[in-house]
Amino acid sequence: MQKTIDLFFKALEVLLIVLLSVMAMMVFANVVLRYAFNSGMSVSEELSRYFFVWLTFIGAVVAFREHGHLGVESVVALFGRIGRLICMVLSNVIILVCSMIFFWGTWQQFEINASMTAPVTGLSMIWVYGIGLFTGLGMSLIALERLFRYLTGRVSDQEISIFAGENLTIEQMAERT
Repeated sequence: MQKTIDLFFKALEVLLIVLLSVMAMMVFANVVLRYAFNSGMSVSEELSRYFFVWLTFIGAVVAFREHGHLGVESVVALFGRIGRLICMVLSNVIILVCSMIFFWGTWQQFEINASMTAPVTGLSMIWVYGIGLFTGLGMSLIALERLFRYLTGRVSDQEISIFAGENLTIEQMAERT
């Protein structure tokens, strides 16, 4: 199961690379066309904007899985193991609630966004705003999995130290115990 999840997130990383590459090429081509030929491609403007939205929201899920989001490590580092675990649980509960609200809000707007179309490409706007479903669900599932592990005592000392901003090696962890 873990191998499938890892493969899924690796595919997301490849998708992020593709989105960023295509977005950069479209913007570059548009700049060259405007500067050299006094024209542009309005399709590339619209699609690059949508790609940026997708890149941001898909990237948020990948960064959350990799503990890449900002945290208040200076405060968490002051606590011992129990305090850090409490902070980990509280932060994931807050993230879970916010992600579920985000998912629910996107779900509530689904029909409205699906009925609107983009001005240039004619795409349904659910292709832009619907990414909230993926992001809300993805971050909720990750937060639930983490909460389950925290509450059942399946969290490693290394994960706790990463949460507190201490990027310790395995040797340093062994010295502490």
